[in-house]
This record gives sequence, structure tokens and C-alpha cells, in this order.
Amino acid sequence: MDLFDRKYFEPMLLSEEKKAFDSTDYIFEVKFDGTRALIFIDKSSLVIKNRHGKDITYLYPELQAIKKFIKDKVIFDGEIVSFQDGVPSFQKLQERTHLKNKIKIEYQSKNNPVIFICFDILYQNKDITNLRLMERKKFLSCYDDNEFFMKNKYIENNGKALFNKIKKIGLEGIVAKKKDSKYFIETRSKEWIKIKNWQVASFYIGGYVISDKNVMSVLLGEIKNRKLYFVGKVVISSKVSLYKKVINSKIKNSSVFENYLIVANYIEPKYKCYVEYMERSKNNYLRQPVFREEDK
Repeated sequence: MDLFDRKYFEPMLLSEEKKAFDSTDYIFEVKFDGTRALIFIDKSSLVIKNRHGKDITYLYPELQAIKKFIKDKVIFDGEIVSFQDGVPSFQKLQERTHLKNKIKIEYQSKNNPVIFICFDILYQNKDITNLRLMERKKFLSCYDDNEFFMKNKYIENNGKALFNKIKKIGLEGIVAKKKDSKYFIETRSKEWIKIKNWQVASFYIGGYVISDKNVMSVLLGEIKNRKLYFVGKVVISSKVSLYKKVINSKIKNSSVFENYLIVANYIEPKYKCYVEYMERSKNNYLRQPVFREEDK
């Protein structure tokens, strides 16, 4: 079956490394914090599907404008991104993600418009996934940027310099891609590598929830004005020495957090741990928290 006519396929996914690197074999792009999407365009339609194959066309009516600038039958791969003060804002994008009411969707499309940041092209009147990345980039360069469509720029060789720049701005990270990489649908490839700009901080542990025999979710908090405020949960396993300290702590009768009251095992917040996370939500909760180590 022709790639364009397939009802569902997952885009090529990335592997991950912790440290940025330099290499003449790679190009390096900014990793935008948005919704991964494939856009299918022909003469009569523009269809948007997320990385799981769900049709999300209805959520972003403003992106239909892209169709006016495209004469070919194409499949673009990229990220749907919301900007605030010139910087990508995942929180702002989240205001769009779960809408169902047509009137609200239309309002947001005019007052909180998104941009499609395009970093690859899979199809231009024929399947071109078998071509090398730099050849596909040449195909992509034929399409001009506009109000709702922007090609993701890249640099060659110097990944460390780009990563240092995005750290200063506070962006999500960078992506390293092998120049000769082909596009493998429904594959997590080691030829595309994401390097995330993780933030690290120490937080108090004010409780826990047992979610499995050998796993618990600890409740994290930080002190403000001498009060402990909940900021999120992070999973730790029984192999970590902190696990035993937490589970052997005396259970308190009520929550130790100023802003968190759900059913859990609350303990005196005397233990701390380092956690990696991407950013904070509007409620000051940690996004994508990952346990790093005990803070001793």
C-alpha cells in the first residue's frame, strides 16, 4: 500500500543520550516542546495525526492555512508548538490539547494559534523515506515558511555549542541526526538522538504511595514561608537504599503538605532526594520528574 494511503503508522522515534556531542556525521536541531505530528496534504485535504495515529485535525483549524502554500501531495513530520513571549510553551499548548467544544477550539485557534515546526518530509508525490536525511532536507527546503509553517533550522557538526545556547534560553533540548539516516517508520532509531535539557533540584519527601511490590511513588515537596508545598511524585524502587528509610518511617495522621490532601502514607519530611525534571506547570508541579539519587 502507498505510504500516503495508510490509515495509521507511527513516525520514526528517537533514542536518548545524556550529554551533547560534536560530530561531522550529524546535524543538530533544537528540540521544540510540543506535540509530535504527521501532516498529510493533497489537493483536497489536510489531515493531522499525532504520534499514536489519532486524528487531531479538528483541534488546530488554523493549520488548514498551510494547504494554500502546498501544491504537492506530501507528508510532513514535525511538532505542533505554542509560543509565549517568543519561547515554546508546553503549558500554553496544553490549553488546546483536550478541547472538544467547537466554539472553544475556534476561539483558541484565533487567540492562541499554534505553529507547525517541520523537520522532515516523508512523501513528495511519492514515498521518499528511503532517501538519506540530507536529501530529504533538500526536498523540504522547497517549501517556504509562513505564519503557520516553519522549517526547523539545523547546524552541522557542533552539537555542544547548540546545546549550551538552548540551556541559556531554557529550551527543552536538542536532537542529533545522522546525515545519511533513512526514515524508518514505526522504529525507535539510534540514528536520531535526543539530548534533553534536564533541570536538577533537591526536594523533601513528605509521603509515599505503594504502587507495586518493589516500587513506590514518593511525594515531593519544597518549603516556602516555613510550609511544605507538594510539587509532584517520583518513582523509586526497593533496590534504592532510600526506599527502606521511607517505608520504615512513622506514618502521620494527616498530610504534611499545605496543598495536598489525598489518601497517602504521610511521613515527617526529613529525607530529601535529587530529581531531574523538564519544567514546572502552572501549579508549580514538576514535569517528567525522574529520581536521581538521595540527598545526604
